[in-house]
Parts: sequence; C-alpha cells; structure tokens
Amino acid sequence: MTTDAAGRDQGAVSDFVESFAAQLVEAGMQRMPARIFAALLSSDSGTLTSAELGEQLRVSPAAVSGGVRYLAQQHMVAREREPGSRRERYRVHSDQWYEALTSREAVIKRWEGALREGVNSLGADSPAGRRMAETLAFFEFVDGEIAQMMERWRAHREERFGTETP
Repeated sequence: MTTDAAGRDQGAVSDFVESFAAQLVEAGMQRMPARIFAALLSSDSGTLTSAELGEQLRVSPAAVSGGVRYLAQQHMVAREREPGSRRERYRVHSDQWYEALTSREAVIKRWEGALREGVNSLGADSPAGRRMAETLAFFEFVDGEIAQMMERWRAHREERFGTETP
C-alpha cells in the first residue's frame, strides 16, 4: 500500500477518483473533465498543476488542457497563476456546485427569451405555440425555483459550515 503525505492509501484515492468520475460520466459529463474534476475535488488543497493532474491520472498534458478548458467553461474550476511562475494551477472551489448551477441561470434566461420569440412567432393559440408556451412556463418555473433553492442553500451552508470557505 502506497500512502500520500496525509497517510491516505493512494490506491483507494485513485479508486474513488475513477468511481466518482464514472458517476459523472453516467450523468452526462465528458470522461476526461470528470476525472480531472474528481482528482481536484479529492485533493486537500483543491488545487493541482497540469503536471500533477497528468501524473495522477496518467494522461497527457493535452488531455489535461482540454479537460480543464471544459471545466472552466462550466464554472467548475478556476485557473490560477502560481506566484512568480508561468505555471498554472487549477482550483476547485468549495462552492463549485453553486457556481455551476448559478451559471445555468444565464442559459435558462436565454432559452426563455428564445421561447418567448417562438410563442410570438407561432401564435400562442396554435398547437406549436401552446407547446412552446408550456416549455417557456417550465423554464420560468425552474428559474424561480433555482433562485429560491440557492438562497436556502446559502443559509444551510452557513449554518452547517460557517462563513469561511476551505
């Protein structure tokens, strides 16, 4: 059994990373971003360099770069420069789920606008217009629920974990 600096079984950590990544893939995430996200999430610091990710996951720098690009676009990781260096570190924040879900609100708002245009174009009384109006109503409902849920989450998180983020 090989252990890391914190005394954890590296094989068990690797098994967790691959297992959790598989769950993310099953939910629709691409495989490499899922593996990178799980590796970052399981690191004590929440940060790893491209080289560290490549070594841990046994993948090329190009694979890491592509996976990190996807995760950054989804607001699930952030890129940071190491002080005094050109190297980047990739960070997963404790509120990454909040950030990822909140970023979806902007997408939902754009969909709502497009659907509104569709209802207007098709006519609210046509079968297609009614179907489009129902889809619009669904996204308006979801948008309101997400906003309320995020407020409840912030209160719950503060109560459970305090105001400091790790």
